[in-house]
Amino acid sequence: MTEQGTIKRSLYSLVTRQALNSKGFTLMEILIVVMIIGLIASLIAPNIMGRFARSQEEIAKAQVEMLSSSVQSFYLDIGRCPADLNELIASTEKLWRGPYLSKKIIPDDPWHRAYQYKCPGEHGTFDLYSLGPNGKVDDQIIKNW
Repeated sequence: MTEQGTIKRSLYSLVTRQALNSKGFTLMEILIVVMIIGLIASLIAPNIMGRFARSQEEIAKAQVEMLSSSVQSFYLDIGRCPADLNELIASTEKLWRGPYLSKKIIPDDPWHRAYQYKCPGEHGTFDLYSLGPNGKVDDQIIKNW
């Protein structure tokens, strides 16, 4: 056997021995890491979910204001409230200067429900509101009055 072959064989056995002697993580170490990750996630998740809920409410408030402004512009041009929100996008009225919405669509609220619109309204010329996160008419609705 040549000297080069002996060196290769020695090197191979050294690498093989190191690979066999190296240890992985024990089950206990893995469980501890998983528990720590779970603990951190349980502390962070409520904070993130609270911020997400507040941001949805802010989006709904902004959309109610935008739709209310569009209804008011329609009212000033035509002299009456639109029969429904779709008249903000298209109408056959002579004095109509729309569309009154820049994207030419009526958005749904952040909870994927249609905004509620009544004209004449119970609280003003018209009522416009979102049913909020629970989908019920209660103190959680987001409204224009």
